[in-house]
Amino acid sequence: MQQQPNSNDNSKTNAPSTNHGGHELFDAHEIIASVISLMDQYQMYEQHIQDQKLKDILNRQYTFIETMYNTIVESFSTGNKPSVSTQVYKMEEDHTTVYGLKPGQPKKPNQSVQELSDKGLSAYMLGQTKSLASLFSMTALEMTNPVLRRVIADSVPNLIEMSYEIFLYQNKHGYYQVPQLAPQDMNQMLQSYAQTNQQPMQ
Repeated sequence: MQQQPNSNDNSKTNAPSTNHGGHELFDAHEIIASVISLMDQYQMYEQHIQDQKLKDILNRQYTFIETMYNTIVESFSTGNKPSVSTQVYKMEEDHTTVYGLKPGQPKKPNQSVQELSDKGLSAYMLGQTKSLASLFSMTALEMTNPVLRRVIADSVPNLIEMSYEIFLYQNKHGYYQVPQLAPQDMNQMLQSYAQTNQQPMQ
């Protein structure tokens, strides 16, 4: 009588690792679907962006996210170290923030696609990268597969950096204004805490 193959045998070459928890599988599906959504929407935004600087940011981020996506999918489907490790995103904006508020027109929803602007499109980009940074952070805390957990965790700083890059672009163009407290109020807040004399717990 011919022996039936063991369905739990992962000894074959390229067999996927099964050291994933059920909750982790659902979270990984949510992460991967969210990255796909971001990539799809970046493609839509690209058609409407007017400023070449913003278009450059979008295209550079898209290329990086595509590599990140492939790394996540490979580590998820195999459970093993991916062939392309997590990269480090390097933005090109300088770190200068413009402070203060300037009067402008009240915001309101667009009435048609023709009203899409770089201000709105950059805000959509920022919202998505911030959401992914939060989602990746929460998910990495509950991953059981050590490789996938590390890939997801290492991707968080990159999503933070992308968000910061878009914030800086928006800030320089007056789309994202940053108010400050009065100097005396700011100083009082900054002096609200004192350091401890570090001692071991009893």
